[in-house]
Amino acid sequence: MQLAMKVLVIDIGGTHVKVASTDMRVPIKIPSGPTMDAEQMTQQVLAATAGWAYDCISIGYPGPVVHDHPLAEPHNLGAGWIDFPYSKAFGKPIRFINDAAMQALGGYKGGRMLFLGTGTGLGSAMIFDGTVIPLELAHLPYKKGRTYEEYIGLAGLELRGKKRWRKSVIDIITRLQAALICDYVVLGGGNAKLMNNLPNHVIIGANSNAIDGGLKLWQDDKSAPPAESGTTAKAASKATAKPKRSA
Repeated sequence: MQLAMKVLVIDIGGTHVKVASTDMRVPIKIPSGPTMDAEQMTQQVLAATAGWAYDCISIGYPGPVVHDHPLAEPHNLGAGWIDFPYSKAFGKPIRFINDAAMQALGGYKGGRMLFLGTGTGLGSAMIFDGTVIPLELAHLPYKKGRTYEEYIGLAGLELRGKKRWRKSVIDIITRLQAALICDYVVLGGGNAKLMNNLPNHVIIGANSNAIDGGLKLWQDDKSAPPAESGTTAKAASKATAKPKRSA
């Protein structure tokens, strides 16, 4: 894959902020957590990447995004993300995308794909015949007054144990795949590696998917940033996706 520009990719998570680039494909990890805000993230990323060469930035954000800006505060981080001046702080062009959508984009192999990210929380996205559709399934009700995220996010794993957690992951995958009519499911996030005996239509996502997705956002530098939160971003067919704003 040839890129016209060098891209810095920032994947914001509830436990770590992962940072990589066109030239530095193995990400570095910056601890995040429930008190991290946008200013702290920016300062720490700039310090960690001092000396790196990049022309533009892709940011995977753990929440809904609209017009390349967070629409809501994240559930597993501190406040102060919505109104922060990202472009001014970094001094580079920036494209925002939901973090699960960025991972989905990196792992897309064609057809109708559901992505579920089991990390600190639960990320979700679809790519439906080439159209990137960010989803917000984590906080929908699932069982016993609890949400999907409360069952298969990190808190659910720690509370219920690995055996019951795995059973819930399979059950949720089955329900959502049937409801959304998907050909296959990519399971990503930091806890996906704990799964075993998965059905043939469920694939463990590569660790590099988020970085690959962030690079693809700038693969065609004439394309507009992906539109989210009620709109969709059009991707190129199969594995090489070039998101652009839909009509």
